[in-house]
Amino acid sequence: MGSTAGSRRHLLAVAVTEGAPIFEVSIPIEIFGRLRPGMPELGYDVRVCNPVSGPVSSGGGFTAQDGDTYDLLARADTVIVPAVRDATEEPPADLVAAVRAAHANGARVASLCSGAFVLAAAGLLDGRRATTHWLYAEEFGRRFPRVDFDPNVLYVDHGDVLTSAGTTAGIDLCLAMVAADHGADIANTLARRLVAPAHRGGGQAQYVDTPVRPASGESGSEGLGPLLDWMRLHLAEPLTVAEVARQANVAERTLIRRFHTAVGTTPGKWLTAQRVLHARRLLETTDLPVERVAGQAGLGGAANLRRHFTEAVGVAPSDYRRTFRTPGY
Repeated sequence: MGSTAGSRRHLLAVAVTEGAPIFEVSIPIEIFGRLRPGMPELGYDVRVCNPVSGPVSSGGGFTAQDGDTYDLLARADTVIVPAVRDATEEPPADLVAAVRAAHANGARVASLCSGAFVLAAAGLLDGRRATTHWLYAEEFGRRFPRVDFDPNVLYVDHGDVLTSAGTTAGIDLCLAMVAADHGADIANTLARRLVAPAHRGGGQAQYVDTPVRPASGESGSEGLGPLLDWMRLHLAEPLTVAEVARQANVAERTLIRRFHTAVGTTPGKWLTAQRVLHARRLLETTDLPVERVAGQAGLGGAANLRRHFTEAVGVAPSDYRRTFRTPGY
């Protein structure tokens, strides 16, 4: 950390914007700014910074009345940009400039959720791996093609620049910053106080509700909708490309070409993705043993399920079930 107990306190600036979600604004304040009995003083001087034009209100009616403004960012040791109100809007120019200046002056700069759009607009993520909420993947990639965007991780830490995925991933990132500043023991103790995991396994993929487009919404002129519906109804069967082609009454090469045009992948990969999606639903809503989940999803045995599931979702089926088990089943 830039300073330790007995020396200048570590100046940590939280830059708020109009309509910012109150949860993301509160995360760094709670983690870095609260003195907890029985824990050592962490040495952070947390300041909530408004635009120079004056206080703004976050979502939920919170208004920071502190007199600090974005000008303080140039003197900060750490700058945290919480989520913004609307990721499709251009970030405030004064905040973008202040974040850029803070980094140039040696500050560690972090974003929570859609705050990554501010860091990207400031040029801090060009040529670097970064993340934000999976919902914004397409928008982020379109606007910032020079960023190596990774929608699958909970956070990315380059030391001087850090980005996190949506909402609670901001807690993961802030705990990682505490660990970097004070060591894993302090971060683990703090995590226990927060009743939060010190380090979560897997990535964002386990939280993405993969959309399954209805037959009428399938793109492409070949009209694959009825065939895709038929494949979904036969997930448990050991379908081959030849069998699917016969069902469609086309040659295998024609089927593969039409799949690429309509859904952007091969029949085999599309089928595996649908089987993993079905396995997710079974793990969430049933008590079926993993072996039977694998069978009903068409993934053979438990070992094959674990391989495909972990590759696609980022966690093992058993871990996924513990996290997402629907109450009442």
